[in-house]
Amino acid sequence: MRIPESEFIINKDGSAFHIHMRPEQLADNVILVGDPGRVAMVSEFLTDIEFRSVSREFVSVTGWHNGKRLTVLSHGIGPDNIDIVLTELDALANIDFATREEKPEHRTLNILRIGTSGALHPDIPLGSYILSHISVGFDGVMNWYANRDKVTLPMVERDFVQHMKWNPTLPTPYFVKASPLLVNLFRDITVKGVTISAPGFYGPQGRVVRLQLAMPNMLEDIESFRFMEGGEEYRITNYEMEGAPLAGFGAHLGHNCCTVCCAVANRYLKSSNPDYRASVRRLVEICVDRMSSL
Repeated sequence: MRIPESEFIINKDGSAFHIHMRPEQLADNVILVGDPGRVAMVSEFLTDIEFRSVSREFVSVTGWHNGKRLTVLSHGIGPDNIDIVLTELDALANIDFATREEKPEHRTLNILRIGTSGALHPDIPLGSYILSHISVGFDGVMNWYANRDKVTLPMVERDFVQHMKWNPTLPTPYFVKASPLLVNLFRDITVKGVTISAPGFYGPQGRVVRLQLAMPNMLEDIESFRFMEGGEEYRITNYEMEGAPLAGFGAHLGHNCCTVCCAVANRYLKSSNPDYRASVRRLVEICVDRMSSL
């Protein structure tokens, strides 16, 4: 089936509309970062840079590390940007831009997001690396797509909604697992995470500045929630803003996707470390090395 021009826009130079990449410029292994400035940090570990692009908050570089080709792309802040980035990355891999039809053979991408987050328990110290084995979408993005229950954990979602006394005016939360391939790649150096992706930094993450919350006990209820999955007990460990739609799109579209975050704040202890660059840089170095081993 041919995809109409109105549904997927291709720029005159043959690149995807928002991220301004052409299919041949995309590597199989991709690192995503929120901050466009962090692309430069990741790029320091690459050699033989063959491509650079800047388009709004979407900054991209493709180069090499230890004999493996790697693409780095910034996505900006928020789950809505993941809808754009994952749709366009998948199109670069699996849509023929000349015919606007799906390619007969599926190409699988390995996509790791490196971010920062706030931990929710006192035993997760600042500087910890939290790998999102499961992500929790407060954003609602995946609810716009058909068959979301095929890639989510509906029973856990039901228990969570009951535990939270979920406000029905808010988007229905969804739980989605990360790629086992990437979870196993980083399991030895990370905290086992269940990570909430929020559609905002303040109210959706339980912060009160001047406006009061629709669910005043949200943080306490989140911290006390426990569930079983695959014979393991889980608790919600941290907040960020993009990992759940990333994992959801990956599961739907057949890509290996996961998020790893450096804890730069602890919401339980009400502490933070604004000078976290060294910890993030070390995480970036580890991620580039391991993604290049795939």
